[in-house]
Amino acid sequence: MTTEAKPKHIGRNISRIRELRGMKQEALAIAIDVSQQYVSSIEGSEMVDDEKLAKIAEVLGVSAESIKNFSEEAVLNIMGNTLHDSSFINGNNYNCTFNPIDKIVELYERLVQAEKDKAEYLEKLMKGK
Repeated sequence: MTTEAKPKHIGRNISRIRELRGMKQEALAIAIDVSQQYVSSIEGSEMVDDEKLAKIAEVLGVSAESIKNFSEEAVLNIMGNTLHDSSFINGNNYNCTFNPIDKIVELYERLVQAEKDKAEYLEKLMKGK
C-alpha cells in the first residue's frame, strides 16, 4: 500500500483564490475574454494549460506558481498569525474613539436648543403683531 501525494487541483485553487478576492465567475470570464461557462469548466478541471493559467493569475493578482501551490491551510495560518486584534481589519481600526452615548446626548441637547430658539423667535413674531 503506497501513499502517493494527491495532485493539486488547479481549478479548485483558482476558484478559492477568486472567491477570496471577492470576484464572481462572470467578472473573471470578462477579464480573460471567455464565457462564464468556460470559467466554470476551468474551475472543475484538475489541470489548466499554462497560457490560460498565466492570464487568470494576472487577473487575480497572483502568480501562476501561487495558484499551483495554493493551500487553504497556509492562508488560514497567515491570517491567524497577522490578525491579532479583531478591531483592526484591512488596515482600519474599528474601535470607537468616542463614547456613542455622549454623542447622542450632545445631539439631543442641540435639538432641544434649536426648539427653544424656534419658540423664542415665534414669541417675538407674536408680540410684533
